[in-house]
Amino acid sequence: MTKEDHGPARHERPVIDEAALAAARGADRLLDAARMVGAATWEEYLLPVPGQLRDAGLPELRKVALRARAAYGPRASIRDALPAELTEPFLADLDRLLKALARDLMER
Repeated sequence: MTKEDHGPARHERPVIDEAALAAARGADRLLDAARMVGAATWEEYLLPVPGQLRDAGLPELRKVALRARAAYGPRASIRDALPAELTEPFLADLDRLLKALARDLMER
């Protein structure tokens, strides 16, 4: 595969990289909170998210963010188990990341 198949390296897109790292920090906080309140389902769901947000390349990052955002579903929502002062900033970080990814894709 050529470089064009994978797109630019993540560090070449600092806005995206910073948004992903901010979301990873939010995911860390949510994971800690899930452990503290014994929300095993959310702990399991969130366990891979911080690392994926830190390490995923641009092609995978959108999938990771969408999967993490799915925690805010209509039936089972992370909002029902964890405090809003953690869930809402994480949602905002994910949305910021997804918007940055969309802008980058449109500019290519």
